[in-house]
Amino acid sequence: MATAVKITTIGNSVGIVLPKEILSHLHVEKGDTLYVTESPDGIRLSPYDAALGRKLDAFEQVMRENRDVLKKLAE
Repeated sequence: MATAVKITTIGNSVGIVLPKEILSHLHVEKGDTLYVTESPDGIRLSPYDAALGRKLDAFEQVMRENRDVLKKLAE
């Protein structure tokens, strides 16, 4: 599914308005939170999952604390 959206001014910021079809496809509604992640294909939007959010935070902390070890393992 490909849908074009315009970037618009929202208060002092900028944002996009998502059509109802996209919100329905994502199973989200006004006020919900979305993850915005980079993927090889571009930017991906997905519904926020609190449990996954905690896991990602823990993963990022481990990566920061063990950066040198992980770099060596990747060689």
